[in-house]
Amino acid sequence: MVVAAGREIADGEVVFVGMRLPLLGFLLAKETHAPRAVGLYENGVIRDLPASEFLVTMSDPPNVKGASVCTDMLDVMGLLQQGRVHLGFLGAAEVDRYGNLNSTQVRGNPGWIRLPGSGGACDIASLSQRFVVIVEHERQRLPARVSYCTSPGFGEGGDWRRRTGLPWGGPAAVITTRAILRFDGESGEAYLASVHPGSSVEEVRWQTGWELKVAPDVTQTPPPNQEELRIIRRYDPEGFWTS
Repeated sequence: MVVAAGREIADGEVVFVGMRLPLLGFLLAKETHAPRAVGLYENGVIRDLPASEFLVTMSDPPNVKGASVCTDMLDVMGLLQQGRVHLGFLGAAEVDRYGNLNSTQVRGNPGWIRLPGSGGACDIASLSQRFVVIVEHERQRLPARVSYCTSPGFGEGGDWRRRTGLPWGGPAAVITTRAILRFDGESGEAYLASVHPGSSVEEVRWQTGWELKVAPDVTQTPPPNQEELRIIRRYDPEGFWTS
């Protein structure tokens, strides 16, 4: 999942990095194919060089040391509004067939269970040129329709984003523990693009809460190579994020 996230970053892009696995994905991309990528962190840190030490949170001293800029949340969120952010990484409790995200509340037993909410996720989903979701692949996490729409994907499908005043952007991929889903350009619906080693198309479809379409050229996700693994282990030596 870390390697797949890193491969979504192109050289020279401005990336809203986020927490957990994207922290490592950004560092991996910087060390390999995207040395000119710039990382934005919601606390106001902007980096064009990888942090030199292990990070638990975006506010850890190693992320501040050597940063290009240490500003505030308003400045980095303003770059979203200006349309200058190419890619944002997001997590969620639920993601549906049109890439809408829920991190607000889910139905429990009994009643509703309140979750942390949006943070900056709605801004990133609405205003970045594209976003990528990283989530565990379980049927309850991938329903046909989210219980509550915290952050918009392609809404109801089709040209929903354009009609609601979000002319660019939307989800580019959902990277799960089993597969990578991508989105049809016309319908806005997710489809199975590749399956991770150790999973199968049938397993992925069974663990998805709607009739997941499968690309005619569905492939196996390329596994990490030795150089990618070496870099990840250097930045996460104890397996805090990857064990």
